[in-house]
Order: sequence, then C-alpha cells, then structure tokens
Amino acid sequence: MTSEVTAASPGGPGGLRRAAEEYLATRRALGFVLSTQGRLLMDFVNHCERHAIATVTTDVAVSWALGTARSQDPVWWARRLMVVRIFARHLRALDPATQVPPTDVLPHAYRRTTPYLYSAQQLADLVGAASRLRPRLRALTYAAVIGLLASCGLRISEACRLDEGDVDLDEGVLTVRGSKFGKSRIVPVHSTTLGALRIYAGRRDLLCPDPASAAFFLNSRGRRLDAHNVSHTFTEILHTAGITTPPGARRPRIHDLRHSFTVATLLAWYRDGGDVAARLPLLSTYLGHVDPKSTYWYLQATPELLEAAADRLENAGYGARR
Repeated sequence: MTSEVTAASPGGPGGLRRAAEEYLATRRALGFVLSTQGRLLMDFVNHCERHAIATVTTDVAVSWALGTARSQDPVWWARRLMVVRIFARHLRALDPATQVPPTDVLPHAYRRTTPYLYSAQQLADLVGAASRLRPRLRALTYAAVIGLLASCGLRISEACRLDEGDVDLDEGVLTVRGSKFGKSRIVPVHSTTLGALRIYAGRRDLLCPDPASAAFFLNSRGRRLDAHNVSHTFTEILHTAGITTPPGARRPRIHDLRHSFTVATLLAWYRDGGDVAARLPLLSTYLGHVDPKSTYWYLQATPELLEAAADRLENAGYGARR
C-alpha cells in the first residue's frame, strides 16, 4: 500500500478536508442527509491527514476500508469503500492524480439486515429501564422517546429534530421536518401516545422551565438530543432491560423499534382481514419511505409476515375452490 504525498493536491495543506466539506455541503443542499456517509468520509479524511496523504489512491482507500473498520463484514468494507469511490469521482475534477477505486474492488452487494423485533413485554421493559436513568429529566426523555418510536415508527433522527412547535398536543399530530431527501410529513399519533407526550411535556417543563433549545425532547442540560449519543445510551438501556443479542444475529438497535412498529402494523392488517396491498402505500407515506420498495421489503424479511401472507393466500385459494 502506498501513502506518499503527491505534488498535485486539491489545494495544498488541508485541501482534501476542504474538498470533502464542500462536496458534502453540495450534496446536502440537493436533499441528501448523508449522516453515515458524511461521518465515514470525514473519518477517511482524518486517516489521510494522520498519514500525510494528500492524494486519494485506490491503495489508500482500500487500506482505510479494511484496516480501520471495526466490523469484519465484507459488506461493511464494501460500503466504506463506496463512500470514498463516490467522493473520488468528484475529486478527480480537482486533482487529476486522484484514483477512483474500480467497482470490482470490494464490490458493493446491497443487503438489508434482518430486523430484530421487540416483543410487547420487551418494549415495556425498555421503557422501564429508561425510567431508571439519572438524572430525572434524562430518564423521562428516554422513556418518552422509546415510547414514541415504538408507537409511531419514527427514525431516531426525526424524533431528535422535533421542535416544540412540531408537536401538536391538541390535534394529536407531529410535523416531521427534513427527513430523507429533505421531505416533511404529518404523522398522526394514537391517543395513548398523545397522552404520554402530554405527561412528558408537563414534567419536562417542571424540571427544565428555561431550556436552552426549542427541541421537544431535551437532554439533562436542557438541550436537544443528539441521535448518535442516544444510540449509545440505548445500549445501556438494553443491558438494564436484560435484552441480549440472539445467537448468530445482529445486536438489537434503537432503529429496530421502527422495524417492530412496521411489522406489528402489517401483522395487524393481515389479522383483521383487510387489503394489505392497498394499505401499503399509506404505510410508506406514514413512515416517510422514499421508495415503496422499502416497505414491501418487510413482507419478505420477516418470518411472521411471510407466514401471514402464506395463510392469506391459502385461505383465498380455498375460498376460490369452494
């Protein structure tokens, strides 16, 4: 692997960082969130700066993708390299010496991880474990956030971005702003969820009457929750709740609350005899899916849903024969 500094660079010292920041800013202005991709790209830039590398080469990109990854999953390696590959295509216009890693190097194979589905008892245990956090405002906030994600299927980033004005406790709706590709949507909430949000808001205001943020969900310092930090705290909550990783499976994550909500909704539709296919576009809109295929994926990724769909088909065939 080579790591020499070449004469041609996008602007001299710090040029690679400036190019990466401008690249990310341009794509985000077009509606791309780039949360994970942005973090990975800047991690690659940090790696280059630590090793005095001013020009992106295939060797450098592959070395970073393989050598500094915590996971040993080849799919994760491929995704890391893909982040650099896309950036290198942009960078080549600024620095002709830039090498774009070929697509046959760590080829990207898209694979969605089978979701971990929380049972009703586990959801209750998670809320209970969150309620035991300290200080008190932190406990109230995490219990309320977990309850909201489980009952509405929001992304954690969407919940963290909710402002006080986005939560209409009179009408029972949330205004989710700037989700994927900059789209916003209105999310109705169940009466029980609405009641829990009202209780949280009242107790929050008593504990933090003068918050430092307009956010609806506050951390212990009266500021907006950070989605990355929430995921770390959720690991602590999982441990307290006694929820462990099943053998051979990916560890439970906070994003799996969204998966659990979606699967529970689809199962309920199958059980009530409704037209699931006709309802799926409604669920896609509710979840803020950019592509309805993201919602259809659950039908083939979850054994419970596959069984429910098979039962529906079997019953339909039996009725037709009669």
